Amino acid sequence: MTGLICEHSGAEFRVSPNFGPRVGTSKPDMIILHYTGMESGRAAEEWLCNPVSEVSSHYIVHEDGRIVQMVREADRAWHAGKSSWRGMGDINSRSIGIEIVNPGHAFGYTDFAEVQMASVIDLCTGIVHRHGIPAERVLGHSDIAPGRKVDPGEKFDWRRLARHGLGLFVEPEDISGGSILQVGDQGEDVQNLQSMLSVFGYGVEISAEYDVLTATVVSAFQRHFRPALINGCADASTIATLRRLLQELPEREDWEVA
Repeated sequence: MTGLICEHSGAEFRVSPNFGPRVGTSKPDMIILHYTGMESGRAAEEWLCNPVSEVSSHYIVHEDGRIVQMVREADRAWHAGKSSWRGMGDINSRSIGIEIVNPGHAFGYTDFAEVQMASVIDLCTGIVHRHGIPAERVLGHSDIAPGRKVDPGEKFDWRRLARHGLGLFVEPEDISGGSILQVGDQGEDVQNLQSMLSVFGYGVEISAEYDVLTATVVSAFQRHFRPALINGCADASTIATLRRLLQELPEREDWEVA
């Protein structure tokens, strides 16, 4: 990677040794957003470039909006871990990973700075245009690894990204009364919920039993699309928001990338 020119105008470049070739695909068709979850951006950047860590991302966006590229977009960075979306694994091979500096839930989760969000939008817009990535495939780490990961978290402004054509988002239905599906419930309503989550992309077994995994996936959905209340229970607001998102989901036959 000697002499590499950064693919995003204005970005700095710092080589991470933690990368390899993409497997089974020649280019990315997803963007996965993370928060760093460390006490400082400097520490996070050092870790992503440390061979001992065996983790990396293509980019890191610092709190002041500064962007550092660490892995070429053509290469496979190690950011997603065990994950899946729409039944497909090895998300690392089919995605661009972006780490956004934020201490995360473990170190006093904070709002994302205005200048930082603007840089994330600018960066994602360029990536989408370079690779033809559909809007609905701009996702969070918590979406592809429910329970195992919760980033970039409920404070991330997905609504703002969607206004720029990055990610699907609909205004969440108001939280009100009504029936709630929760752990221990069984039957057709649970099966329908699981089916909708699966069609949207989440990795959930369609068993007609509201088990802990289903609750974990519902929490991940809420964290991204209905962050006002994250409890793993499928209330009327959660289900209505999911249904509206499914209506916005384009019909595509190009999930596999040659």
